[in-house]
Amino acid sequence: MFPRFARASLGLPENGTDYYGPGIDTRDDHSRVILSSNANVSNSDYINASFITDHDPRNPAYICTQGPLPHTVADFWQMIWEQGSVVIVMLTKLTESGTSLCHRYWPEEGSDLYHIYEVHLVSEHIWCDDYLVRSFYLKNLQTNETRTVTQFHFLTWPELSVPASIKATLDFRRKVNKSFRGRSCPIVVHCSDGCGRSGTYCLIDMVLNKMAKGAKEIDMAATLEHIRDQRMSMVKTKEQFQFSLAAVAEEVHAILKALPQ
Repeated sequence: MFPRFARASLGLPENGTDYYGPGIDTRDDHSRVILSSNANVSNSDYINASFITDHDPRNPAYICTQGPLPHTVADFWQMIWEQGSVVIVMLTKLTESGTSLCHRYWPEEGSDLYHIYEVHLVSEHIWCDDYLVRSFYLKNLQTNETRTVTQFHFLTWPELSVPASIKATLDFRRKVNKSFRGRSCPIVVHCSDGCGRSGTYCLIDMVLNKMAKGAKEIDMAATLEHIRDQRMSMVKTKEQFQFSLAAVAEEVHAILKALPQ
């Protein structure tokens, strides 16, 4: 048996518009990511990022964060290092229609230094028109330790909208999860504000992971509310929630089709 999916009203705008504001403040959020202020370039523990858990708060599945700004790039890499994350899911272009949505936080070639973190671009592989994969060496200059971090960059998901292709989105998710398999650290997910597109991706991934673990019934509206309890404004439009439903339904259909007749 495959799970049923609840389609309860979420109180989202009927016309699909959003309620985008100047930013998401997680300063008083119980789930916010806390940086080590001693290692921080500004001696601050704050970053606009939230832990998102499925059921066990001791093992968050994701960190959702806004796209780095010019003055927060070092904070971003500090968070990656301190949380032991090895996979980044980037769901936004750097610019869209002339508007900056995310500062480039990696070198175009060679290495760049962000406070005490040296980032070296190892490779960049274009899988298709929809996404590419970059590999980095991340070095902590205080400890001389180096880790490999993989960034999966989805290119065709406009801000405040949905991807044109559900199939490409599901293929992208499979690539991410294949790379992440067997690891327990949180996946870092970001778009521009770390809410609309990031929330939609996490909702799809969380529901499909529950399904893979044998859940008999999944309430997607309740799952979204659970995510929103941890970071406000996750999934910002009705269109994005409908896309989540359609993506999950398409994956279920593909699984059923693959079963022996």
